[in-house]
Amino acid sequence: MEKLRTTARAGSEGHVVWHHSYSMGIKVIDDQHKGLLDFVNDIFNHATGDEREERLWFKDVIQQAVDYVKEHFATEEKYMIATKFPDYAAHKKAHEEFTLTVIKSVKDFDTGKRLVLKKFAYFLKDWVLSHVAVMDRQYADYFRRIATRKTDGKLTITSLDIRR
Repeated sequence: MEKLRTTARAGSEGHVVWHHSYSMGIKVIDDQHKGLLDFVNDIFNHATGDEREERLWFKDVIQQAVDYVKEHFATEEKYMIATKFPDYAAHKKAHEEFTLTVIKSVKDFDTGKRLVLKKFAYFLKDWVLSHVAVMDRQYADYFRRIATRKTDGKLTITSLDIRR
């Protein structure tokens, strides 16, 4: 997955700094979550209050961001299906609702409605952090419960672990 083009500055208003507590323990998903947070930080960087400037930037990056989110959700869902995660349907529904909300915001923007970039950034930040902390934590805990511990101490999920 291509990394989102960002210019994040840690510590600025609204910005999120990655913390190990956000980790799911799956490198590809953790890297994608970091990319999402970088994008949120980049939105804060571009929330200057200059509507024309914000519109130009948003128009330039939003489709890339939507594609990134869709690919991230597909990655998570692939892992959930492969491991027979019991709450897959609820998780997929949350992904779909979020995607529809973002797409509606983009359509509103495309039809000329004012987009308050800082407000949009806070919405994304709150959604991503709460989703990672609650819903994603559920599948991460499930993966750890069903995984086999290898002799080197690392966890791995084999076909034997998911034969329920």
